[in-house]
Amino acid sequence: MKYALLNYASPESRDIPEDQLKSIVAEYQAILDEPGVLDDMQLQGTEAATTVRVRNGETLLSDGPFVDAKEYLGGLCLLEADNLDEATALAARLPAARMGGAVEVRPIVER
Repeated sequence: MKYALLNYASPESRDIPEDQLKSIVAEYQAILDEPGVLDDMQLQGTEAATTVRVRNGETLLSDGPFVDAKEYLGGLCLLEADNLDEATALAARLPAARMGGAVEVRPIVER
């Protein structure tokens, strides 16, 4: 089964010193080399987001993310794993999970 590991970061994680950031990037890179990891993407900050809604046939655009939240979606990892236990074990290794953020593990609907 395929899973999306959605990385939610705390706002404080943007203020990491350069030497720590290099170490964290190396951790993510090591996880990318794990069997079953299909892809990984980092998103630009929430200030670059645009939310699209359609109301009564009119397209409405607004700056920023869809909802205010303590954490923000910072990236995602696509994983193929035999079961949820394998997916959550890998999710627990992502730095976002231990740095004040969270990793949401969600099965992907395959068509």
